[in-house]
Amino acid sequence: FVRVAYDEMDFTALLVPPLSSGHILGTDELGRDVFARLLYGGRISLLVGVCSSLISTGIGLLVGLFSGYFGGIVDRLLMRFVDVMLSIPSFPVLLILTLVFGPGLFNTISVLAIFGWMGVARLVRSVVLSVRENDFIMAARVAGTKKIQILFRHIMPNVIPITIVSATLNLSYAILAESSLSYLGLGIQPPTPSWGNMLQKAMTYILSKGHASQTPWWLIFFPGFMIFLVVLSVNFLGDGLRDALDPRFVSES
Repeated sequence: FVRVAYDEMDFTALLVPPLSSGHILGTDELGRDVFARLLYGGRISLLVGVCSSLISTGIGLLVGLFSGYFGGIVDRLLMRFVDVMLSIPSFPVLLILTLVFGPGLFNTISVLAIFGWMGVARLVRSVVLSVRENDFIMAARVAGTKKIQILFRHIMPNVIPITIVSATLNLSYAILAESSLSYLGLGIQPPTPSWGNMLQKAMTYILSKGHASQTPWWLIFFPGFMIFLVVLSVNFLGDGLRDALDPRFVSES
C-alpha cells in the first residue's frame, strides 16, 4: 500500500511539499515519507489507545460489578478508593510515572490504564445497583444459584452495553493522552513514529529554523489533523453505540 518504509531516508527529497511525485503528503527534514509515517504512527497510537482502553475498562467492569452487587463494606472500600483515585490530578501524575518508569510502548500503555478505569467502575456500579433488584435476580437467589454465577451469568450481560460505550470514551482519552505524552518526549520514542512525537519533532524543527523562507506546514498539519479526526470519530462512534445499546434511547426512538 505504501511504496517506502516509514524510516527510509531520501536526502535528495528533503522537505518535499505535499502532492509531489512519489510523496502524496510530502517528506520531512530527513527525507522520510510523511504518509508512510502517518500510517505507521497511527498503528502505534491506536495500539496504545486500544490496549490501555481494554485494560482500564476491564478493571472498571470488575470493580463496578463487585462493588454494586456485594455492597456493604466491599462497596464502601472500593468506592472510597475510586474517590481517592479521582481526586488525583491524572495528567501530572502520568508525567511523573512516565519519568519514573521510563518512556516506551509498554510503560505508556500501563500508565494510561492506571487512570482510565474509575469512571467505568462508577457507571457499572450504578447499573448493577438497579439490576440486582430485578425479579429474575431474586428468582436466581431463591433457586440457590451461587453469587458469583449470578454476578457473571445474569448481571454482567446487562452492563456490557454501557461498558462498551464507556470503552469508546476511554479510547479517545487514551489517544489524546498518548499524543500529549509523546509530544512532551515521554511517550513513544523516536525513531518509532507516533502522531504525538511527529508533532513534537516538527515543532522542534520549525522553531529551530526561525523565520525560514518556507515553513513545512504539512509536518504539523497532518499529524494534528489525524489526532483530531480519529478522536472525533471515536466520540461519534460512542454516541452511536449509546443510542443503539442504551435501553432508554432505544425506547425513546
